Amino acid sequence: MRHNPHHAVTDANVVRQLVRESPWGILVSHNGSELVASHYPILLDDETDELAILTHVGRPDETTLALGEREVLLIVQGRHHGYISPSWYAAGETRAPTWNFSAAHCYGVPQILDEEANLAVLAKLVEHFERHVEHPTLLDPDWARPVARGTVGIRLPITRFVCKVKMSQDKSPQTQRQVIAALRAPGANRNPDLADEMTRALHLDNTG
Repeated sequence: MRHNPHHAVTDANVVRQLVRESPWGILVSHNGSELVASHYPILLDDETDELAILTHVGRPDETTLALGEREVLLIVQGRHHGYISPSWYAAGETRAPTWNFSAAHCYGVPQILDEEANLAVLAKLVEHFERHVEHPTLLDPDWARPVARGTVGIRLPITRFVCKVKMSQDKSPQTQRQVIAALRAPGANRNPDLADEMTRALHLDNTG
């Protein structure tokens, strides 16, 4: 990602928050001959203070991605992002259109989990998402064990990351409020969730 000091974030807790709010990541690797990528649900490893991710891949993605052999890139993107029109800016502001978003590029060498640890991660993933369902269906170990053999569990310790939260921090307070108001107004670019995200990032009150 292009560096901009207005948007750069070095706090690992912001990365954790991105994972919690948008637990869907892209694993990118070079397997020695080509760049490859796969999309999978992700969770934080909450049993350690270390920034680490738990996930799994379906076979044969572990060989396609050459997991465990070299560093991989995990891309996590915030749930709310969208187009920002320069017509929303205060008079005198630079008139370039842009896109507001949040994202983290996380790097590390994956640790391949054994069969039991993989099964535990799969159970944790299912529980994490099923707890929001009216009648949760948790993973039955007897049913899941043979199915899990078609997957490979991964723990990815994050050794470094680049995080960017771009929410108009480089704009004037007047423009920030006008952009938030425009995102909440009816129209093709209405995006109240992004307006709320900007309000949080800019430490504004809820009136925008």
